[in-house]
Amino acid sequence: MKIYAHRGASIDFPEMTMDAYKAAVDQGADGMECDVRLTKDNQMLLWHDADMKRTAGFSGRIAEMTYPEIKRHYPAAILLEDLLELARENKKELAIETKHPVPQGSEVEKKVMELLAQEKLTTDIVLMSFSWLAIENIRKINPEQKTVALLEDNFNYLMRRFTSAAILGPSVRFLRSNPQLSQQTKPLYVWTVDDADDMRFCSDNGVEVLITNNPSYARKVLGYH
Repeated sequence: MKIYAHRGASIDFPEMTMDAYKAAVDQGADGMECDVRLTKDNQMLLWHDADMKRTAGFSGRIAEMTYPEIKRHYPAAILLEDLLELARENKKELAIETKHPVPQGSEVEKKVMELLAQEKLTTDIVLMSFSWLAIENIRKINPEQKTVALLEDNFNYLMRRFTSAAILGPSVRFLRSNPQLSQQTKPLYVWTVDDADDMRFCSDNGVEVLITNNPSYARKVLGYH
């Protein structure tokens, strides 16, 4: 089972900052997870929420601000290009989630796919989304691109039934209440696994990728050296 750092080693450093991702590398994570939103000037920003309130204490919305404006309010903000460079240098895998709904619609998938097409990548990259349409749009652009259908805890039957994604991404809570999911043929990328018992549960149930805020702890719990 591989260990991916959720927004970097975000238990130790602010999420989706270079410090968090460098720590993930140092802690031996196999891969790193991030969220992508487009800024007003079409930059691929690593950011989870639609606005800056939780992370930076500022009410501005990402889609309505340029990257330089965002950097003024939160200097640690970085772009997908920055993380790709770090992943390439350290041969780390990436799981990139495109966020929806957003005003730019499917433009975020187009931009991410354009960037990946330009990159000379030696690493494994998956694209993830809770949006069925986003996954289908990625498939139209490049049918070879690996995708993960992220599952809401409720009402995810249609996503599981009709997605073209070869991988499913349930929460650890959903997997615990539906352990039969591990018996089906699609690999599982499970989030966000910070509890030792949950880590062992994932290991015992054939999970392919465990996504955690605490990669060093996960390695210790699972006995990785």
